[in-house]
Amino acid sequence: MTNPPNVPFKAPTPRKPKPGVKARSAARLAAVQALYQIEVTGRPATGVIKEFVAHRLGVEFDEGEKLHDADQAFFGDLVRGASERREDIDGLIAPALTADWPLDRLDSILRATLRMAVYEFLARVDVPARVVINEYLDVAHAFFAGSEPAFANGVLNTLARRLRPAEFT
Repeated sequence: MTNPPNVPFKAPTPRKPKPGVKARSAARLAAVQALYQIEVTGRPATGVIKEFVAHRLGVEFDEGEKLHDADQAFFGDLVRGASERREDIDGLIAPALTADWPLDRLDSILRATLRMAVYEFLARVDVPARVVINEYLDVAHAFFAGSEPAFANGVLNTLARRLRPAEFT
């Protein structure tokens, strides 16, 4: 997928968030968009992070409302970490998928959502696995109205139990 010449890249826009979205939730939503942008454009994470911090965090929606200011440090950690560990993360996600739906066949936003959640399972042990699952299900619901959120829920539950079994005993 490429943009026509002289047309700036635009990350997918989620539906309007629920009122009261917290700073970390906003950071997760933006981090999935940034990871998508990194995959589609091939730009380095540092440049995409700078762009998001300067221009996209606190995005205004149609009615002039703003998404709650995202936790910029948390956002940077998520994007940088998921980008740097992408190969390892993909190696963990792939066995949780069916042969009919390998990672490269998934929608790019869904793939970014799974990658970001797995990064949190691995690196953000300060966040309970169940919270990570719920947060990324909210992200999936922001982008998808079909079966994708249920698919993400199944994959994330499987991976959370593998990566953090002590939280599910």
